[in-house]
Amino acid sequence: MAAGAAHPNGDGRIPHEGERTIGELFADASAELSSLVHDEIALAKAEIKADVVRGGIGTAAGTVAGVVALASIPMFSFAFAWGLQALGITTGWSFAIVGGAYVLIAALLAFLMIRYFKKIRKPERTIAGAQATAQVLKNAKPRPATKEEIDRALGRIQ
Repeated sequence: MAAGAAHPNGDGRIPHEGERTIGELFADASAELSSLVHDEIALAKAEIKADVVRGGIGTAAGTVAGVVALASIPMFSFAFAWGLQALGITTGWSFAIVGGAYVLIAALLAFLMIRYFKKIRKPERTIAGAQATAQVLKNAKPRPATKEEIDRALGRIQ
């Protein structure tokens, strides 16, 4: 090697046979990191896919259960009304009592709905955090890198 020439490993010595240079080590580390990131992304995709499938099956089962429960309401309504009629209440009043019970249940649920909707608030902490971040970014001014930062990034100085 000529006098004054830069050595391949960058530390001023000639690498031994089979020894890798800093550039080779950096390239290997970059490749390993890239492989790790790709593997992590593949794992995340697989986990999410499994969760989506489970969620889809659960949603389908819940939908079918809701339809079956909804279909049972008329049956139980008639059974309750005819049961009241069997106790001696006239048929008309039996059905009116069942209908009134449904109106009371609906009124109770509407009251609960209004009560919970009134408790909904805007996400004040999130809005404040986003506004603070926007303010910092608005006031941030980019600056050029110094010669020392460039030299350090390029490995010219330690």
